[in-house]
Amino acid sequence: MTDKPNDLLLLAAKVLTILIQIVLCVAGAALVLAVPLFLIFQDMINAQIAKDFGDAVGGFPALTMAALFALILGLIGLGFVFFGKLRAIVSTVGEGDPFAPENANRLNLMGWITLASQALLIPIAGLALLIAKWAEPMENADITIDAGFDIEGILLAIILFILARVFKHGAAMRDDLEGTV
Repeated sequence: MTDKPNDLLLLAAKVLTILIQIVLCVAGAALVLAVPLFLIFQDMINAQIAKDFGDAVGGFPALTMAALFALILGLIGLGFVFFGKLRAIVSTVGEGDPFAPENANRLNLMGWITLASQALLIPIAGLALLIAKWAEPMENADITIDAGFDIEGILLAIILFILARVFKHGAAMRDDLEGTV
Protein backbone atom coordinates (compact mmCIF):
# COMPACT_ATOMS: atom_id res chain seq x y z
CA MET A 1 0.00 0.00 0.00
CA THR A 2 2.42 2.63 -1.16
CA ASP A 3 -0.05 4.62 -3.29
CA LYS A 4 -0.50 8.05 -1.76
CA PRO A 5 -3.94 9.42 -2.53
CA ASN A 6 -4.09 13.05 -3.59
CA ASP A 7 -7.00 13.96 -1.32
CA LEU A 8 -7.83 17.59 -0.61
CA LEU A 9 -9.91 16.61 2.42
CA LEU A 10 -6.91 14.92 4.04
CA LEU A 11 -4.73 17.92 3.25
CA ALA A 12 -7.33 20.26 4.70
CA ALA A 13 -7.61 18.09 7.83
CA LYS A 14 -3.84 18.07 8.29
CA VAL A 15 -3.59 21.85 7.83
CA LEU A 16 -6.53 22.43 10.17
CA THR A 17 -5.07 20.23 12.91
CA ILE A 18 -1.76 22.09 12.65
CA LEU A 19 -3.52 25.47 12.81
CA ILE A 20 -5.55 24.38 15.82
CA GLN A 21 -2.38 23.23 17.57
CA ILE A 22 -0.74 26.60 16.84
CA VAL A 23 -3.76 28.46 18.25
CA LEU A 24 -3.69 26.23 21.33
CA CYS A 25 0.02 26.99 21.82
CA VAL A 26 -0.62 30.74 21.60
CA ALA A 27 -3.54 30.47 24.03
CA GLY A 28 -1.44 28.35 26.39
CA ALA A 29 1.42 30.86 26.28
CA ALA A 30 -1.00 33.70 27.05
CA LEU A 31 -2.33 31.81 30.07
CA VAL A 32 1.16 30.96 31.29
CA LEU A 33 1.91 34.70 31.23
CA ALA A 34 -1.45 35.75 32.70
CA VAL A 35 -1.37 33.58 35.83
CA PRO A 36 1.74 35.13 37.40
CA LEU A 37 0.65 38.59 36.26
CA PHE A 38 -2.64 38.25 38.15
CA LEU A 39 -0.74 37.32 41.27
CA ILE A 40 2.02 39.94 40.90
CA PHE A 41 -0.31 42.83 40.07
CA GLN A 42 -3.15 41.81 42.40
CA ASP A 43 -2.82 45.01 44.48
CA MET A 44 -2.93 47.24 41.38
CA ILE A 45 -5.96 45.37 40.06
CA ASN A 46 -7.72 45.70 43.42
CA ALA A 47 -6.96 49.44 43.53
CA GLN A 48 -8.41 49.97 40.05
CA ILE A 49 -11.52 47.92 40.89
CA ALA A 50 -12.03 49.90 44.09
CA LYS A 51 -11.64 53.14 42.13
CA ASP A 52 -14.12 52.08 39.45
CA PHE A 53 -16.72 50.26 41.55
CA GLY A 54 -16.14 51.28 45.17
CA ASP A 55 -17.15 48.92 47.94
CA ALA A 56 -19.85 47.19 45.83
CA VAL A 57 -17.26 44.72 44.61
CA GLY A 58 -14.84 42.91 46.86
CA GLY A 59 -11.19 42.28 46.15
CA PHE A 60 -10.18 40.74 42.86
CA PRO A 61 -10.19 36.92 43.20
CA ALA A 62 -6.66 36.51 41.84
CA LEU A 63 -6.13 33.01 43.24
CA THR A 64 -9.47 31.83 41.89
CA MET A 65 -8.63 33.35 38.52
CA ALA A 66 -5.16 31.76 38.58
CA ALA A 67 -6.68 28.37 39.43
CA LEU A 68 -9.22 28.78 36.62
CA PHE A 69 -6.51 29.65 34.13
CA ALA A 70 -4.34 26.75 35.30
CA LEU A 71 -7.22 24.32 34.71
CA ILE A 72 -7.91 25.87 31.31
CA LEU A 73 -4.20 25.45 30.54
CA GLY A 74 -4.59 21.74 31.32
CA LEU A 75 -7.58 21.63 28.98
CA ILE A 76 -5.51 23.32 26.27
CA GLY A 77 -2.73 20.75 26.78
CA LEU A 78 -5.24 17.92 26.37
CA GLY A 79 -6.55 19.56 23.21
CA PHE A 80 -3.03 19.89 21.83
CA VAL A 81 -2.36 16.17 22.33
CA PHE A 82 -5.82 15.28 20.92
CA PHE A 83 -5.21 17.16 17.68
CA GLY A 84 -1.68 15.78 17.43
CA LYS A 85 -3.09 12.24 17.55
CA LEU A 86 -5.76 13.19 15.01
CA ARG A 87 -3.08 14.58 12.68
CA ALA A 88 -1.10 11.34 13.01
CA ILE A 89 -4.20 9.34 12.06
CA VAL A 90 -4.81 11.61 9.06
CA SER A 91 -1.18 11.07 8.01
CA THR A 92 -1.54 7.28 8.07
CA VAL A 93 -4.73 7.53 6.02
CA GLY A 94 -2.85 9.72 3.52
CA GLU A 95 -0.09 7.12 3.36
CA GLY A 96 -2.70 4.48 2.51
CA ASP A 97 -2.43 2.57 5.79
CA PRO A 98 -5.38 3.63 8.00
CA PHE A 99 -5.56 0.31 9.84
CA ALA A 100 -2.12 0.67 11.36
CA PRO A 101 -2.20 -0.80 14.88
CA GLU A 102 -1.02 2.49 16.39
CA ASN A 103 -4.18 4.21 15.10
CA ALA A 104 -6.27 2.04 17.40
CA ASN A 105 -4.08 3.20 20.29
CA ARG A 106 -4.37 6.82 19.13
CA LEU A 107 -8.16 6.64 18.96
CA ASN A 108 -8.29 5.02 22.38
CA LEU A 109 -6.11 7.79 23.84
CA MET A 110 -8.30 10.40 22.13
CA GLY A 111 -11.32 8.85 23.88
CA TRP A 112 -9.60 9.10 27.26
CA ILE A 113 -8.54 12.69 26.50
CA THR A 114 -12.17 13.51 25.72
CA LEU A 115 -13.31 12.04 29.04
CA ALA A 116 -10.54 13.86 30.92
CA SER A 117 -11.58 17.11 29.24
CA GLN A 118 -15.16 16.56 30.33
CA ALA A 119 -13.98 15.95 33.89
CA LEU A 120 -11.85 19.12 33.81
CA LEU A 121 -14.85 21.17 32.71
CA ILE A 122 -16.57 20.55 36.05
CA PRO A 123 -14.10 22.50 38.25
CA ILE A 124 -13.62 25.04 35.44
CA ALA A 125 -17.36 25.76 35.46
CA GLY A 126 -17.36 25.97 39.26
CA LEU A 127 -14.53 28.50 39.34
CA ALA A 128 -16.11 30.49 36.50
CA LEU A 129 -19.35 30.64 38.49
CA LEU A 130 -17.44 31.95 41.53
CA ILE A 131 -15.86 34.69 39.42
CA ALA A 132 -19.22 35.54 37.82
CA LYS A 133 -20.78 35.83 41.29
CA TRP A 134 -17.94 38.16 42.31
CA ALA A 135 -18.52 40.31 39.20
CA GLU A 136 -22.33 40.56 39.65
CA PRO A 137 -22.31 43.95 41.42
CA MET A 138 -20.36 45.58 38.58
CA GLU A 139 -22.25 47.83 36.22
CA ASN A 140 -23.21 46.13 32.96
CA ALA A 141 -21.84 42.81 34.22
CA ASP A 142 -24.16 40.54 32.27
CA ILE A 143 -22.23 37.30 32.66
CA THR A 144 -23.76 33.99 31.67
CA ILE A 145 -22.06 30.69 32.41
CA ASP A 146 -23.38 27.53 30.79
CA ALA A 147 -22.42 24.81 33.23
CA GLY A 148 -24.74 22.06 32.10
CA PHE A 149 -23.98 18.42 31.37
CA ASP A 150 -22.34 17.97 27.95
CA ILE A 151 -23.70 14.78 26.42
CA GLU A 152 -21.87 15.45 23.14
CA GLY A 153 -18.48 15.07 24.82
CA ILE A 154 -19.48 11.76 26.37
CA LEU A 155 -20.85 10.55 23.03
CA LEU A 156 -17.62 11.58 21.30
CA ALA A 157 -15.61 9.55 23.82
CA ILE A 158 -17.83 6.50 23.26
CA ILE A 159 -17.52 6.86 19.48
CA LEU A 160 -13.73 7.15 19.76
CA PHE A 161 -13.53 4.02 21.94
CA ILE A 162 -15.69 2.11 19.43
CA LEU A 163 -13.59 3.33 16.50
CA ALA A 164 -10.45 2.26 18.37
CA ARG A 165 -11.84 -1.27 18.57
CA VAL A 166 -12.84 -1.19 14.89
CA PHE A 167 -9.32 -0.10 13.92
CA LYS A 168 -7.76 -2.72 16.20
CA HIS A 169 -9.93 -5.41 14.63
CA GLY A 170 -9.18 -4.08 11.11
CA ALA A 171 -5.44 -4.17 11.80
CA ALA A 172 -5.69 -7.74 13.09
CA MET A 173 -7.70 -8.81 10.03
CA ARG A 174 -5.14 -7.18 7.72
CA ASP A 175 -2.30 -8.94 9.52
CA ASP A 176 -4.16 -12.28 9.22
CA LEU A 177 -4.75 -11.67 5.53
CA GLU A 178 -1.08 -10.78 4.92
CA GLY A 179 -0.05 -13.88 6.85
CA THR A 180 -2.11 -16.16 4.59
CA VAL A 181 -0.87 -14.68 1.30
